[in-house]
Amino acid sequence: MSTTRFLTGITPSGTPHLGNYAGMMRPAIEASRDKNVENFYFLADYHALIKCQDPERVQRSTIEIAASWLAAGLDPEHVTFYRQSDIPEIPELTWFLTCVTGKGLLNRAHAYKAAVDKNNASGSEPDDGVTAGLFMYPVLMGADILIFNANKVPVGRDQVQHLEMARDMASSFNHIYGGEYFTLPEAVVEESVATLPGLDGRKMSKSYNNTIPLFAPREQLKKLINSITTDSRAPGEAKEVEGSALFQIYQGFASEEESAALRQQYAQGIAWGDAKQILFERIDREIAPMRERYEYLIAHPAELEEILQAGAVKARKLATPLLQQLRGAVGIRNLAQASKAKTKAAKAALPQFKQYREPDGQFYFKLVAADGQLLLQSLGFAAPKEAGQNIAQLQREGATALAAIKPRLQTLDGVSDDLVIQALEQLREAAEQ
Repeated sequence: MSTTRFLTGITPSGTPHLGNYAGMMRPAIEASRDKNVENFYFLADYHALIKCQDPERVQRSTIEIAASWLAAGLDPEHVTFYRQSDIPEIPELTWFLTCVTGKGLLNRAHAYKAAVDKNNASGSEPDDGVTAGLFMYPVLMGADILIFNANKVPVGRDQVQHLEMARDMASSFNHIYGGEYFTLPEAVVEESVATLPGLDGRKMSKSYNNTIPLFAPREQLKKLINSITTDSRAPGEAKEVEGSALFQIYQGFASEEESAALRQQYAQGIAWGDAKQILFERIDREIAPMRERYEYLIAHPAELEEILQAGAVKARKLATPLLQQLRGAVGIRNLAQASKAKTKAAKAALPQFKQYREPDGQFYFKLVAADGQLLLQSLGFAAPKEAGQNIAQLQREGATALAAIKPRLQTLDGVSDDLVIQALEQLREAAEQ
């Protein structure tokens, strides 16, 4: 079974609240335990600089977010957990992608367009207050994804455009430099993200100042829960669960059986104070062990740094070889190899494998002769890795592989197996030189 590579970016923005935990962190951490998935989680501290230019806040937020995810159960032994700024290949790839990305594409980015529209509405210059960082943000995001050739990226619906842009950048680079350097990533959009109401009943959000911090001390947690807005129904009077912020928050942590029990107590007229006590005890039961771990990590930032540095080492084992390959592709090479490169270029052109994706969502490959004749054409594969594995097998085993994967190939008129085998042999000999 092929392994799918997932990548999740986390922008440092302070301590998460209960809504962040229930809606994103908890499901993401549960998904990270899938042994058939290779997971990358990174702290997007470069992205944070677009909106925040307070260095102390950036550092503090990085500490808090790293501690939060680790305390909530993210296991750095089973995932690659790293800080964006510890991967120097990312900004270098950003520049490579910048050079193959049209300005018109970036002009259409939602964040940039929103800033321009706001300026136009206020009568300001269109780019007033717009930094190059905001404008170039999609390219940096593309580099985050492509440096590890991630297959899938979980995103909100408002982030799908950035994945489409990353695909455009990957396709442009592959086309310009004549190789399949990048996998085209796919967006994974969660259709039903859990959202929790805040203290005032509106969506829990820092912008509304109605949040319950995930790792608030026990007494503060109790105080905040006691401040949740409720109606004026007295003890003994039946209460509605619909529209009850207290009940909705409880559902975010309770089992179906627990929720059903509280629903019945609502119907029986439970006092609001008693309902809030039930909510407090249920949340604290889940959060207390994590809170203890969080407080330890906050008090020992050197341990956080050690974990992130170890993650960077793992990440760079993939990023560094790819970046070296990309440097060679664009012509940034060791000058001592220039004469060898000329000799190689002078040799006869070789057949070439090409891997690509069609509108049907399937991945294909083909083998094209030096004169442009189509020698092999595959059927569709569900994942790009499957297509790549078949290409590698053909390059490695030649005629043996051709016979083995025949059922996955289309029949081409006028192309004999001997012609294909001859082309594969040319590729093998060239690789051995």
